[in-house]
Amino acid sequence: MLSAHLQAIALLIGANAAPVILSKLLRERPGVPLDLGYRLPDGQRLFGDHKTWRGLLTGIAVGALLSKVLGMPAWVGAGFAAASLLGDALSSAIKRRLHLRPGTEIPVLDQVGEALLPLILFAGELSLEPGGIAIVTTIFILLDLSVTRLRHAPWLDPAK
Repeated sequence: MLSAHLQAIALLIGANAAPVILSKLLRERPGVPLDLGYRLPDGQRLFGDHKTWRGLLTGIAVGALLSKVLGMPAWVGAGFAAASLLGDALSSAIKRRLHLRPGTEIPVLDQVGEALLPLILFAGELSLEPGGIAIVTTIFILLDLSVTRLRHAPWLDPAK
């Protein structure tokens, strides 16, 4: 059985990687945006085209499956993934409010919401103490930052 820290990291990676991988595989088949194209009064999108219903549902499904593999109830993984992806959408909304173009990376802001929100909400189910939450968040941020270049590599992006 994996430690609580490794289970949490696995859920974070699975939930957040699945939508990216699926979008790369589907290439030019865009999903329906989470914000359904809604624009705020200043004309900025709430989330943008990178946050889709397909990505949210894919991440939730992968979270549910992964949690079963890790010996946890599917609802834990599904809820954890939903919270993580909604935390990611919140980061996107903040970047829209800062008038940054979609896809702009802001190290730590891009990772902290998607890590902290599910870790705090599911700390009990994952048996994580505050110190463990800090450790998992830090590890996830470092892992995500280390693959940022790969995620945006031209040979992986059908639009480039």
